[in-house]
Amino acid sequence: MSRFTEVKELVDSLEDDFAKFYEKGNKAAGTRVRNGMQAIKTLAQDIRKEVTDIKNSEK
Repeated sequence: MSRFTEVKELVDSLEDDFAKFYEKGNKAAGTRVRNGMQAIKTLAQDIRKEVTDIKNSEK
């Protein structure tokens, strides 16, 4: 579950930057959001691979 917690913490850390970008138009915050979303994508892909490996090793 630590991977799930990692994803939640990453999403939570972006909350302020989302607000700054969408509500105030802060472009630097938009860059941080894009970088954070890329990190989430990478983490999600790692989790998917891990789940697949665990699932296939049980056969």
